[in-house]
Amino acid sequence: MQRDSVDYRLGLVASLIGDGRYLLALVALSLILSGGFAIFQSASGHFLPHDVQFLGMDKAQLCGLNQCRIVHFMFHDRVSFGGALIAIGCLYLWLIQFPLREGASWAWWLFLVSGITGFGSFLTYLGYGYLDSWHGIATVLLLIPYVWGMIRTRRTLALREGFRTLWHPSERFSCGNAASLGRVLLLATAVGMICGGLTIMTVGMTRVFVPQDLLFMGMNAAELEAINPRLIPLIAHDRAGFGGGVATVGVVLFFCLWCGRASRSLWQAVVISGTVGFVCAIGIHPLIGYTDFVHLLPAYFGALMFAIGISLTRRKMLAA
Repeated sequence: MQRDSVDYRLGLVASLIGDGRYLLALVALSLILSGGFAIFQSASGHFLPHDVQFLGMDKAQLCGLNQCRIVHFMFHDRVSFGGALIAIGCLYLWLIQFPLREGASWAWWLFLVSGITGFGSFLTYLGYGYLDSWHGIATVLLLIPYVWGMIRTRRTLALREGFRTLWHPSERFSCGNAASLGRVLLLATAVGMICGGLTIMTVGMTRVFVPQDLLFMGMNAAELEAINPRLIPLIAHDRAGFGGGVATVGVVLFFCLWCGRASRSLWQAVVISGTVGFVCAIGIHPLIGYTDFVHLLPAYFGALMFAIGISLTRRKMLAA
């Protein structure tokens, strides 16, 4: 059995890092773990220490107000955000293992674009005046392997095409073809995520709540501010982060489907990421009693398009 040759001239760190994909995989896995932690922490019913320090109140004190609905509302944003992080991480792992591994330029550019939207959304937290130290430190620590991995993987691209490589679809659309219709529905779902995420992010940076939110909590913004002037900035922080996460999922999903070659692995990655995202975003609502139909209608519609798109593309992508 022939063994791979070893280049002893390489430094230890360079040898372990390789072509940079391991660094980007570290970013992807960190996003998945962070998303899982956000869901677990919300399910356990506890705030993070820096949240308590910022508010000067703990969960028990807030839960004593209006049937704990303020706390439930905050946790529903965090669970949805956790689902978005896991979805991004899953799609990133597919990008790393398949198109980026074969040196596809569009995959590198997608990492760059989604990195800008993802890391850039961190700045939206400044829109309402709350920047938690934990999130800031975690973002910086994640940014280091991301930048390093992007620099190293750039050198391995088979053909260093420009940004416009993202505009080239992997295949033509065919009218009357079920798989093409399914792909259109999945692309439309991704566009809906981008628009929805940007809307949530904008709301989080400005007025923070939509009418259904206040109706669920049974309080208006003035009453929330009277309870604690730091409460709305904390909620806005969660909302803006959630919106940025959803928009980034939409960007990654769209270009994976637009540029990616139809394959079993891509279909599986899309199924896993979309299922986790929609289950978290929709499933948390009935658990806390926030079941306003108008509020959930965009998510219901997106989940329906996603389910139909996945069903219609299944046969072709699994056979590819």
